[in-house]
Amino acid sequence: MTPTVPPPGRSARPVGRLGLAAAALSALALLAACAGPPQQGGGARTAVTLSDGTPAAKGELDSFSWALYAEPPTLDYLQAFDYPQNTILSNVCESLMRWTPQLKEEPGLAAKATNPDPSTWVFDLRPDVKFQDGSTMTAADAVFSLQRQLDPATGGAWASVFQHVDSITATGPLQVTVKLKTPDSQFIQYMATTAGVVASAHGVQAAGKDYGTSGSLDCTGPFRLGTWNKGQSLELDRFDDYWGTRAKAKKVTFDFLTDPSARTNALLTGEVDGGYLIPSESYARLRNSGVGTLYYGEGLSTVNVDITNMQGPLGDVRVRKALSLALDRQGFVDSGLGGAGTATDSLTAKAAWAADPAAQQAAFAQLPPTAADLAQATALVKQAGATGKTLTMATSSIGQDVSLLATAVQSAGAKIGLDIRLKTIAPNAFTALFTDPKAREGIDMFPETYYLSITDPMDLLTNFQTGGYQNYAGYSDKSYDDLVQQVTAAYDPAQRLAVEAKLNQQAADQVLWIPVAEWPTSLFLNKRITGAPTTICYLYYPWAADVGAAR
Repeated sequence: MTPTVPPPGRSARPVGRLGLAAAALSALALLAACAGPPQQGGGARTAVTLSDGTPAAKGELDSFSWALYAEPPTLDYLQAFDYPQNTILSNVCESLMRWTPQLKEEPGLAAKATNPDPSTWVFDLRPDVKFQDGSTMTAADAVFSLQRQLDPATGGAWASVFQHVDSITATGPLQVTVKLKTPDSQFIQYMATTAGVVASAHGVQAAGKDYGTSGSLDCTGPFRLGTWNKGQSLELDRFDDYWGTRAKAKKVTFDFLTDPSARTNALLTGEVDGGYLIPSESYARLRNSGVGTLYYGEGLSTVNVDITNMQGPLGDVRVRKALSLALDRQGFVDSGLGGAGTATDSLTAKAAWAADPAAQQAAFAQLPPTAADLAQATALVKQAGATGKTLTMATSSIGQDVSLLATAVQSAGAKIGLDIRLKTIAPNAFTALFTDPKAREGIDMFPETYYLSITDPMDLLTNFQTGGYQNYAGYSDKSYDDLVQQVTAAYDPAQRLAVEAKLNQQAADQVLWIPVAEWPTSLFLNKRITGAPTTICYLYYPWAADVGAAR
């Protein structure tokens, strides 16, 4: 993610994007969704080109169908930080700001957002926006929706986003003012995620505890919730009173296909028209099928080895560096990711730094090489007195990319004198690694794919401040914490990213996690449909409204 995890996972924003249990669920979902065995033929390397988008639709459709790897437990926006929830919800509920297919923020339900002083945000809402219950959006609805995120009783996955919020008030019929206890440069960015959703106050209150699991969601998006056949499928119906550009399809059907092979076969046979998060073992089959097109887009995602215990051998940075130096990253990309990835030694995706090329250069210039250096790694282990020491790496059948990464780490350790033992954890117990310290007892490392929910590296880097939610190993460094505070207070992107480059370097120098690869989003569309964005924006952008007839 977010976790993989919840990302936001993203709690006391010690977690950039992680929430509590939701963070863990998000992480599990990400790992499960992206899992897949190696390609046939021993993992032959595949050239991957990221697409800016897909061809624009040429006309409207009565309906199209979409493959989803899991059924969402709820569509309440408070709990929406998992792939299944947000892939659906982004088309039904909208936020104050919007994350575009180019991964930039722009006005959403707020026609204008102003920052009169560092601790104040004023949102001027669009007039005459209709909710799906027929009522008109007001500032009172926005205040109600945001304040739900602040209520500890709701256990919202996005509570950390609001940790610096002092008050949320209606300062006009269509104006909302948010007062912060201290400046927070990430707050406005998160208003383009599910954290910034506005729903009808009357509709949410009327639904009570059933909100998100049955009936209308009473939001403002281009689709409204239709028939939900629990365990099988969910339909969205076009909302014709939508304030923006009308959706090109009258209906979208999401089919819940939990088995990767079944999902792939459904795409090949036309049972479903498209889907995101394509199983990596199916890349070649779909790409060469002739029934559609496999696209890759910017995912702002990195595959990492999380360090969870610095009390044992991994407490010595030399051992952490040794493992990083010994890891065959490209081998893992070729096998575990089907060749569709890029070996990296940065915890943050390169595209997250695009707003400032100078900062991007500073963040990546001094990172160690991605190629393995077994001689240096072995020497570091000897220097640390760790030769023959035992470490435990968690693995799971949750996905072969998880198990293959665990095996790669085990193999790397064996080559440099470390005894790395794998502990297999059941998929339904794997989520506890993200939320329960007891579940991590006896475990030194585990795999995680982390995606950013905003186009800002801080979404991940904030995890390593003292007390950070995903700071599992308890790393604490005042200089790191001070830099985090500087970033939080800096609204100027260039100034902020310059400081973040220092955090990125410190995280790399200390090997707080072991970065392995960047992983793009994957999207398959058959020849019947087109128009879907290729980037990870689909988690918060109404992507289904752009999908229409390809001919």
